[in-house]
Amino acid sequence: MATSSFALSSYMSVRAPIVAQRSRLVGLSSVRSLPRRTVVRCQNKVSTKFSDVLAFSGPAPERINGRLAMLGFVAAIAAEAASGEDLFAQLSNGGIPAFFGAEVLFSVASLVPLFKGKNVESITTGIMNESAEMWNGRFAMLGLVALAFTEYLKGGPLV
Repeated sequence: MATSSFALSSYMSVRAPIVAQRSRLVGLSSVRSLPRRTVVRCQNKVSTKFSDVLAFSGPAPERINGRLAMLGFVAAIAAEAASGEDLFAQLSNGGIPAFFGAEVLFSVASLVPLFKGKNVESITTGIMNESAEMWNGRFAMLGLVALAFTEYLKGGPLV
């Protein structure tokens, strides 16, 4: 909600004088009632409360799940290519402690900057930005589920 009001306010502060000038040329009186100048100040501080960081629409849940899915998908394919075991055999042959260790490590590493108040959008630039990370995580989640489902239907490893 705050993001949309910020976007609308910043759009109005840039576009309102231009639209008002054009409306005088065309003769529209309703557009002239737009505010002349809207000043918007945005603070780049993020809430560091535990409930805000881990909220359903907060910055942590999907990001952490995506990072774990990327790690899990690559590790599952690599281990399958190296040993010839499917995903379920990998987990039953001692993969669960490694899974929990990686889960804790990646979760803590993802939460530390958020609890320090870092804004995720401000620390990523270029082609490897936060949007690309989110999409890669979503595709990795789908890929991991598809890998498990395909191996279940096939009855053995994919590779």
